[in-house]
Amino acid sequence: MLPSKVVRNKAGRFVPVLLAALILAACTGQAPQTPGANVEEPATKNSDYYLQQVQQSPDDNKADWQLLAIRALLNEGKYPQASQQLSQLPGQLSNSQQQELQLLQAQSALASQDIAAAQGILGKLDPSELSSDQQSRYWQLQIGANQNRPSLTLLRAYVAQEPLLQGDAHQKNIDATWQTLVQMTPDQINSLVINADENTLQGWLDLLSVYNANRNDPDMLKAGIADWQTRYPNNPAAKTLPTALSQVQNFQPASTGKIALLLPMSGQAQVFANAIQKGFNDAKNGVLSAPPQPAAAQPGNIDQPVTAPVDGTDPVVSPSATDSDAATTDTAATPPAEAPQANAPQVAAAASNAEVKVYDTSSQPLDQVLAQAQQDGATLVVGPLLKNNVEQLANSQTPLNVLALNEPGQIQNRPNLCYFALSPEDEARDAAHHIWEQGKRTPLLLVPRGALGDRVSVAFTGEWQKLGGGTVLKQQFGSTGDLKQGINSGAGISLSGTPVSAPQPQSQDVSVAGLNIPAPADTVAPAAASSGRVDATYIVSTQNELQLIKPMIAMRVSSRDNVALYASSRSFQAGAGPDYRLEMEGLQFSDIPLLTGANPALMQQAAKSFNNDYSLVRLYAMGIDAWTLANHFSEVRQLPGFQLSGNTGKLSATQDCVINRKLSWSQYRQGQIVPAS
Repeated sequence: MLPSKVVRNKAGRFVPVLLAALILAACTGQAPQTPGANVEEPATKNSDYYLQQVQQSPDDNKADWQLLAIRALLNEGKYPQASQQLSQLPGQLSNSQQQELQLLQAQSALASQDIAAAQGILGKLDPSELSSDQQSRYWQLQIGANQNRPSLTLLRAYVAQEPLLQGDAHQKNIDATWQTLVQMTPDQINSLVINADENTLQGWLDLLSVYNANRNDPDMLKAGIADWQTRYPNNPAAKTLPTALSQVQNFQPASTGKIALLLPMSGQAQVFANAIQKGFNDAKNGVLSAPPQPAAAQPGNIDQPVTAPVDGTDPVVSPSATDSDAATTDTAATPPAEAPQANAPQVAAAASNAEVKVYDTSSQPLDQVLAQAQQDGATLVVGPLLKNNVEQLANSQTPLNVLALNEPGQIQNRPNLCYFALSPEDEARDAAHHIWEQGKRTPLLLVPRGALGDRVSVAFTGEWQKLGGGTVLKQQFGSTGDLKQGINSGAGISLSGTPVSAPQPQSQDVSVAGLNIPAPADTVAPAAASSGRVDATYIVSTQNELQLIKPMIAMRVSSRDNVALYASSRSFQAGAGPDYRLEMEGLQFSDIPLLTGANPALMQQAAKSFNNDYSLVRLYAMGIDAWTLANHFSEVRQLPGFQLSGNTGKLSATQDCVINRKLSWSQYRQGQIVPAS
């Protein structure tokens, strides 16, 4: 047995060791614990937090925090700081870190609008090797790299992203998938080749087929969607319909029993109002197919053609209104196209029982007219016609459904308001589509100096850039006298000009699953500087001006340059004889279907009524289509993609219910006028 003194000495030696261990354990418990970093999970903190962790972390954990900090910086729009952190990453990274780095590099490239670089980086990644959060970001980056341009790649990205999203983000994905589908051209749809295992994508394509087959019949469309949901119960759209299609379920037709027609029945614009009113009444009374009859005696039916100002300031005229020196002289008004076109305009087969009352907007303020129409029990308003009245209408609080016959400067999206206008801007937008569909990519606009030329240029360029085009050049010309002087001096017209500046829509950044994709920057493609680069010229001129412009182009541009020439309806008037048609060889021009052979009997009738004044014939056709649109107001307003074949064009509505018109295009060929190929 050991002496008690020895035991006490040993115990004494253990006490300091035990105390030190306890103190060390206490200190360790009080020290801040640095959480682990996982680059494959969502980044839920701000960049300041992650940058602080970078400073406090040991070297073996610092790269993870740097990657999280870079992601946060990019999502916060702090691109210079993100680039700095990217440059400070170590050269050796693990596989998971390398994958995260590639995602961040792609996001950084998109932020700087380097689309090609982003696409190249994403093409090297295999999404199946990524975490759920990384996959969501990968597909969103693919969507951003496709810049919302409809394609099979974009469709596949939306379909792959959908299972990874919830709530509002999921609905946005469904809506964006549908929007991509409906924006694809028929040629794009027909050329799609998908894999046998892409069942979800096949379901989407079948839904588009159901929609296209039934979109003009709300009841048939409802039934078609229900049948599709039965056939594709597991498709995400079967469980969550796109917002545009869900509106079909709530479709309610509007009453058209009592229509108020608001027109300026006195003053300068009366002649235009008379033409529209005649078209409206003829459609209502079902007399559009009747044999040609002499025009009834009424104000505005005059012996000589009525022309309108051409300085671009007139608030109502059709886009082809002519100068006084372009008066029509033909005694016959044979439709120019050789045969009626397919998809002939819809016309009323029988008289309607609807009550129509005309209100004169020239005699009293618009708000009083609207109040009187409401008091009289009107259920729908057609008009007003003058632009200043439409501006006032847009600011009114009328509860009535209104089909305005013009557009204000700023379109307001109101659930009870649609806009239907014959305007040079409308024609220019249609021309942009036609020229684009013909494969041209470097257009030049030849337009008159002044407001009209500026308006056409801005409208064409805005639509061209929506289609994916770059810079549009503009060249202005002066009066007919100036053109004659130029041709006499042999100056000619070189196909070069200055870039058009078109207002860009305000795009918003996209943020999904914590990933921020900046809106595309408003960039301008390099200008085409020489005639060799211009492959299409859109000419807005009168008939007399075009007779000078076309040979002046030939003076400076060789036929080998293969520059296609296009013209607006402004140059197409009665009185163009065989010599003129031969001079215009090869030139394509747009006009309303009524003037291009869609309904020869009606054209004969209208031309006789208006002394072959094509400007008034166009307004007459507008009146017919106004009646048709009025009777389909609810479909136009509520059903996305609803279309009508009208006498002024194939009619459809934008999201703001601005009526777009797809025009007919014809071409001069060997002295004849034939459909453009």
